[in-house]
Amino acid sequence: MRFCDNNPNVISWGSECVRIPYRNPFTGRDTFYVPDFIVTYQTKEGQRRAELIEIKPRAQVTLEVARSAQDKAAVVLNMAKWDAARRWCASKGATFRILTEEDIFNNSKPTRTRRK
Repeated sequence: MRFCDNNPNVISWGSECVRIPYRNPFTGRDTFYVPDFIVTYQTKEGQRRAELIEIKPRAQVTLEVARSAQDKAAVVLNMAKWDAARRWCASKGATFRILTEEDIFNNSKPTRTRRK
């Protein structure tokens, strides 16, 4: 959050301020997903860009990494949420990014999720 506050290219940011409707795959009920952050910034080319950002443990991002039944259930639920987030972003001209502890602490490329 300090990065967003101190970066001159960040136009605005918010934490847990977007609600995206989705259907829970376990209950079949419609509910809301609230991503961790939305950040609007200016690119090097001077374009305005908005990104929704979700931060999750790596074990809750892909089925290949999930070991416990609880983590596997979290991955399935997260995939439903993230599909809704991608659709929401596409309708708004924004992008969706998932970060894990590896991305944050190792400064590597963001984790990409695959649909199963």
